Amino acid sequence: MNTMKTFLLMAAMTALFMVAGQAMGGQQGMTMALLLAVGLNFFAYWNSDKLALRMNGAREVSENEARDLHAMVAMLAMRAGIPKPRVYVVDNPTPNAFATGRNPDHAAVAVTTGLMHALDRSELEGVIAHELGHIKNRDILIGSIAAVMAGAISYLANFALFFGGSRDEEGGGNMITTILMMILAPMAAMLIQMAISRGREYLADATGAEICGRPKALASALDKLANQNARQPMDVNPASAQMYIVNPLKGGSISGLFSTHPPMEERIRRLLAM
Repeated sequence: MNTMKTFLLMAAMTALFMVAGQAMGGQQGMTMALLLAVGLNFFAYWNSDKLALRMNGAREVSENEARDLHAMVAMLAMRAGIPKPRVYVVDNPTPNAFATGRNPDHAAVAVTTGLMHALDRSELEGVIAHELGHIKNRDILIGSIAAVMAGAISYLANFALFFGGSRDEEGGGNMITTILMMILAPMAAMLIQMAISRGREYLADATGAEICGRPKALASALDKLANQNARQPMDVNPASAQMYIVNPLKGGSISGLFSTHPPMEERIRRLLAM
């Protein structure tokens, strides 16, 4: 279900790009915007692990430093059928975690110091299994493709702002259409991108529950993490907030169309129903 929803949302994003591209930039502007977006996002995708880990102050830990954590990651990765990712720790008292890497062979899992103190073993396994679910489902790649399309639409809006949009017959579209597209298309692209992100979180929850075999433990962990992050938000770059298992920022309770994370109550309800 989540896979089909992601496919439909990506198709909607592509259709939006084609329509907005013709209205705002014509064939030439649409091509330039797509090439620019592909170039920038390919760099970000290829270096996603390095960028994300550095941005969040994550430090790689050896097996000697965190023997139990390494053993847990190795065991769950074997269950998931993926290579064991590198293991990182973020020195932060707020419990949270994220995964990054362009594919399962170049992946990393990072947990905060607070996470290892806040959860019991089964809950910690659930959180790590969720992150391994992101890696197994190649969510970094899917997110990068969505970012390419959303970025291209934003570049088209800027192109239309500075160069007046499409004026030739092939590009079509009058000034009113161009102005409306400049305002509405980037917003629509962002809404689709956020919907894709929420769908992938649901899928990672389901995959994580299958990997650890304890959906109720993951549900319990999510409840604890949501409460503690609301009380003690993390000081992280907003650009990396969507990577975490729960929104680490103050105001993370914002729900609806503009949220990168699904409502916590619904995530917990789905896990308890498994």
